[in-house]
Amino acid sequence: MNKGDLIACVMKDTNLTKKESTQAVDSIFTAIINALKKGDDASFVGFGSFKISKRKAREGRNPKTGAVIKIAAMDLPRFSPGKHFKEAVNVKRK
Repeated sequence: MNKGDLIACVMKDTNLTKKESTQAVDSIFTAIINALKKGDDASFVGFGSFKISKRKAREGRNPKTGAVIKIAAMDLPRFSPGKHFKEAVNVKRK
């Protein structure tokens, strides 16, 4: 599934127009991003949580030359699925 597929699902389930569905999906993505930018978590009961994980600065190697390089510290978004999400995805396959 990609963003277009998600918009189509929203259109089908809500009877919104394509433009309205696109705005709704974009609004949700923007709200999650803005919450993480502020340092807040975005948690949705049964679905999961989006959080920021801090990665420390470290040394790495250029795989081509073997030279030591410095990798800067950074904040990374992380997603942890909720219990109901895990259970829904973990179906027995034949």
